[in-house]
Amino acid sequence: MEKIYIYGKHVITEALRSAPKAIKTVFLAPHVDDRGLKETIRGAGIRIEELSPKILRFIGTTALHQGVVALIAADDLVMSYNDFVKTLSVTDHLSLVLLDEIQDPQNVGAIIRSAAAFGVSGILIPPHNQSPITGTVVKVSSGMAFRVPLVGIGNVNETIRDLKKRGFWVYGLDGDAEKSIHDEKFDAPSVFVLGNEANGIRQKTKELCDVLLRIPTNKNCESLNVSASAAVALYVWSSQNQNKL
Repeated sequence: MEKIYIYGKHVITEALRSAPKAIKTVFLAPHVDDRGLKETIRGAGIRIEELSPKILRFIGTTALHQGVVALIAADDLVMSYNDFVKTLSVTDHLSLVLLDEIQDPQNVGAIIRSAAAFGVSGILIPPHNQSPITGTVVKVSSGMAFRVPLVGIGNVNETIRDLKKRGFWVYGLDGDAEKSIHDEKFDAPSVFVLGNEANGIRQKTKELCDVLLRIPTNKNCESLNVSASAAVALYVWSSQNQNKL
């Protein structure tokens, strides 16, 4: 079982609301006197322990923990792809996000937050050359990592092939693509593939995408980073599907 420490009252409150089974222990500093929080923790049957210097060293001295840290189990937060697709009801107004070697946890957390904001049904996360779900990811997601299904996959390209068999249309975000995202009609189950911060989507993965899309920007501006691109793309998708979600 991989251990993840999350911290901050907002994030932990969201975890208690959305995924209490994933929380193993909550550590509280002696000065924390939040009766409501303590009652919620105990009501969920979760053990409370005193926040120790050892835990603080683990999460880092700059972490804004507010005296509240929780231990969660990654196995209870990230579900398997096989389990995910068994329960997935595929409709024309459903979207997924597939991360392809995104290595900055700040970007992963921001993408998860955007996915929650725009009604995405799952984030697909490969095991190699990819930032895993960490406390930083959860913190940056503002607790939305507990609301959007996080799905562990094996091989990216095999997963894309399987999703295409299930009726999904696969979009790769690529700054050099010929087609603008504004010219696409999102009327099928959609998968948005997001590539590495420096190198973008790998070539073999690009070849599997049904369409490569670019986000038009001002000529005086360099391309958007991957988390900003994800937010724009998911907004455009949502604007066409928001009444169907």
